[in-house]
Amino acid sequence: MKKSDNNFEAERQRIMAELATIRFVLPGSVTERWSRCGNPGCSCHDEPPKLHGPYQTWTRAVKGKTVTRNLTQDQVSRYTPWLEDARRLRQLVSELKELSLRAANQTENWESPK
Repeated sequence: MKKSDNNFEAERQRIMAELATIRFVLPGSVTERWSRCGNPGCSCHDEPPKLHGPYQTWTRAVKGKTVTRNLTQDQVSRYTPWLEDARRLRQLVSELKELSLRAANQTENWESPK
């Protein structure tokens, strides 16, 4: 085994160890939003408006459609780590793909695309 093969393997093992720390993953994001209601006499329709909120909303795509759900503060606290783990999972998978491409290019002595 070449020294560089050991470097690739060490990096792969680091990525795999980080993957092992991921718990549940949720797609999408949580954002804070403010809104107007349907009551025309409400202060949310004044100038300047005093909007209702803030509301914490979880937004994600389901079958090509945007789905939004209001969350309580407890739910935001509970699910924020899951959303963060989903982002970390995507990042680690990208790192593993890039590492695999570098390893294949080196092993086969291929030129990297420019």
